[in-house]
Amino acid sequence: MAWARSSENSLGAAADAADNLTADFDASLSGLGHELGSAAYNMSEVLALPIFKQEGLENSFQYILCAATSPASKINEETVTYLNQRQSYELRLKRLGDNSSFQGGELLKSVVRVVFHDRRLQYTEYEQLAQWRSIRPNERLLDIDIPLSVNIYDIRKDPTAVNKVEFQWDPNKDTSVAVQVHCISTEFTAHRHGGEKGIPFRIQVDSYSVDDEHLNSASCQIKVFKPKGADRKIKTDREKMEKKPDKDKYQPSYEYTILTELSTPDASFNSPASSSFNSSFQTPPDINRSLQSPTNSVPTPTEDVVDKAGSPEPLALPSEPLSPGASIQDTQNWLVHNRFGNYVRTFNNFAGADLLRLTREDLVQICGPADGIRLFNALQARAIRPRLTIYVCLESQHVYHAIFLENLCVEELKLKIAQLFNASPSQLADLYRQGPTGIHVIITDQMVQNLNDETCFALSMVKAENDENRYHVVFK
Repeated sequence: MAWARSSENSLGAAADAADNLTADFDASLSGLGHELGSAAYNMSEVLALPIFKQEGLENSFQYILCAATSPASKINEETVTYLNQRQSYELRLKRLGDNSSFQGGELLKSVVRVVFHDRRLQYTEYEQLAQWRSIRPNERLLDIDIPLSVNIYDIRKDPTAVNKVEFQWDPNKDTSVAVQVHCISTEFTAHRHGGEKGIPFRIQVDSYSVDDEHLNSASCQIKVFKPKGADRKIKTDREKMEKKPDKDKYQPSYEYTILTELSTPDASFNSPASSSFNSSFQTPPDINRSLQSPTNSVPTPTEDVVDKAGSPEPLALPSEPLSPGASIQDTQNWLVHNRFGNYVRTFNNFAGADLLRLTREDLVQICGPADGIRLFNALQARAIRPRLTIYVCLESQHVYHAIFLENLCVEELKLKIAQLFNASPSQLADLYRQGPTGIHVIITDQMVQNLNDETCFALSMVKAENDENRYHVVFK
């Protein structure tokens, strides 16, 4: 009987401990799962998440975006979160484990950014964001609603990097930042369909010590709709799920989004101005300078090439593929020339053969999804199909040469012709196309853009009237 009474006491103590543990979770996650000012959340769903069942989180971070995940995400797929354009969403930041080392008021630094999720757009990220800035000058793609943010300091918004914000925060205090995404997903689609056809983005958070040591990175997939569009989309998805017979193949919809940690074994190379995603969205270089850059000149990884933010200066023309016999120095030069200057220190002991042995998964793990995929494709020398191919020959010859155009402009066409026939671009005056009845029609950018792919032309050179050292080129 005494044994039974003792057992009952033990069970009661265990139950009390479990209740206390639940209460601690309840207090630390108060308000989780809703946008600013929302009602209560379902605590059982929070505790059921895999992230709370993992071990070894003592020195990790947790980021929670208070926005609902889609109910249309399959079990084996990453969830997607719907946001309304320009609406403020609470992003909670928390450092897990022992924070006693921060009792002296030491702060952490975090960078929040929006980047492309789609691989195709990752390749042209620079051009896409530059075009967006030209259409919407003086606007930011990502911004912070400062009055609604809690316990963040030293907020920085780089005017040349409209997709990111930087701030400091105290890990011993409840911290949240109210983020706003100002562009919708359809702004980067070829045909402006409705929101459901828009491309997905990613919200990524990178955290650093005050000494700029990289500590943690995490991200989640989002789609951005016009105001109230995200609410309608969630409702539509739920209605569709109710009608599906195979509901068990889909993930439940949560009223909050926990960002997934990015695995970066050697993440100390990152700085607050750089991440595993390309984020240098500056004004594109002048087309003439880009076209006239020699393809065989490889800069060395010096401060003249890599800017203060750690991002290499963009080079318009591709370099030669990396050779397996490349030395360590040649490999460093190749990385810088191909806009991988952020990773020079990461691969500082790699020769060409070492880098080429890395698999796609290795590079994604080291450099993150965007740069890892881009580096893998650059190493494998995957050719990008030109936007326009034409075939030309001199009128007196019968051997044609292929000209590949990317920018579809007269200056590019003139440069390619000059290179083909070992002439200087300055020696070429106007370009003409022979029209009906033998008339000469001046070639403009619009005409180049409307040429049929793989058209053949015979070229004739005609001396310019006012300058014997220059020639007009006639396309027949």
